[in-house]
Amino acid sequence: MASDNAIEARGLSKQFGQLVAVDKVDLTVSRAQIYGFLGPNGSGKSTTIRMLCGLLMPSAGDIQVLGLAIPQQAEQLKRRIGYMTQKFSLYEDLSVQENLEFLAAVHDLPRAAARQRIDHLLQRYWLAERRKQLAGTLSGGQKQRLALAGAVLHEPELLFLDEPTSAVDPQSRREFWDSLFELTDAGTTILVSTHYMDEAERCHRLAILDQGRLVADGAPRELCAQLPYAVWLVDCAAPRRAQQALQGEAGVVGLAQIGAELRVLAAREAWHADSLARHLAQRGVPAEVRRGEANLEDVFVAATRKPLRSAPAATGAAA
Repeated sequence: MASDNAIEARGLSKQFGQLVAVDKVDLTVSRAQIYGFLGPNGSGKSTTIRMLCGLLMPSAGDIQVLGLAIPQQAEQLKRRIGYMTQKFSLYEDLSVQENLEFLAAVHDLPRAAARQRIDHLLQRYWLAERRKQLAGTLSGGQKQRLALAGAVLHEPELLFLDEPTSAVDPQSRREFWDSLFELTDAGTTILVSTHYMDEAERCHRLAILDQGRLVADGAPRELCAQLPYAVWLVDCAAPRRAQQALQGEAGVVGLAQIGAELRVLAAREAWHADSLARHLAQRGVPAEVRRGEANLEDVFVAATRKPLRSAPAATGAAA
């Protein structure tokens, strides 16, 4: 494996009976970057992470993580990685400090070094005043910070985070991501799964998974720039009626009401501002149409494209 890559996987697959959970996924993750997995529940994010960690045997494919062949050298890998699950997995009947002391013992850290490292992490993650508090009584954000402290206690080269912010408030999520960037600045590689678009935008590089397949891979800005569809913003008094008028039309890939505005994702050759406005006017929905900037949600919709469902009937002219 090339020295600047922390993870390389080729043809990675996992099958449970007749269910193909991960289907021939190729991944390359460079060192000291945040690499994101974006996808809906059931897309294969957690299964892929567990295979990369050596916790789950792949059905097919080759994996190298930090230069080690996985799963053959999974035991050697354990000392060099950290893993944080979506569900809080520390002991709720132990205090904050006792949880970290237990993890230090698991990692065979010398007592003096462990004490110094724990003190540092308690300060860094704003838990010093709660060191004697039972972990089970912490708030969601505090539990998240404790779990991160536990995952990085032994200073891993590579950190796996499986939807770590799904149960915390926006401010805690922002603070958590500040901590992740601090870790990458210090040389840690991070692979994080999420279903939040704003978090996906923060990643250096991003993979979009859908039904076990890798459907997009690149830097967020690159993915937006390469979007093969145009984004149109429709301003009208009846956005739900506008949505109904465009639902099912050839070339229309995505429709989403954002406040009083309708966001339209459409094939470039099929629609432009004038044709959209004319189409809506003919159906009794006068509107102004202007070009919009592509975002990751547009990329996600395009990459995981499925047939559009009919919009519910509007109950009023300004629905």
